[in-house]
Amino acid sequence: MVGSDVVTGTRGIGERLRQWRARVRALPGGAIVWRVGVTVMGLLVVVLGVLLLPLPGPGWLIIFAGLGLLASEYAWAGRLLARLRRLVMKWTRWARHQPTWVQLLIGAGGLVLLAAAVAGSWFLSVLV
Repeated sequence: MVGSDVVTGTRGIGERLRQWRARVRALPGGAIVWRVGVTVMGLLVVVLGVLLLPLPGPGWLIIFAGLGLLASEYAWAGRLLARLRRLVMKWTRWARHQPTWVQLLIGAGGLVLLAAAVAGSWFLSVLV
């Protein structure tokens, strides 16, 4: 068994996922269903990451995970993921070398964006 654990006889999760994907794609219409499902899930994960960007936490990591999902089906998503990864690393290095007051301004800007998102969602919920 290639890619399996000789002691337990189990396959890795990556191999099981590849086999499951191949089985779904082999079904009539399965390739379309798989692609639509990956697209919807990838977009939902990216949107969640964007919403979490102003908060301290894994906003970029979630965006990268969503782009990784999309990259499994779309070459443009793979290129975008690589480009964004380079840009975020460059921006992070730049921000890390700024004076404390600039870092505080960046953090305050993030909080302003968070407040605007919360206010906007509250305003929309009042309208509906």
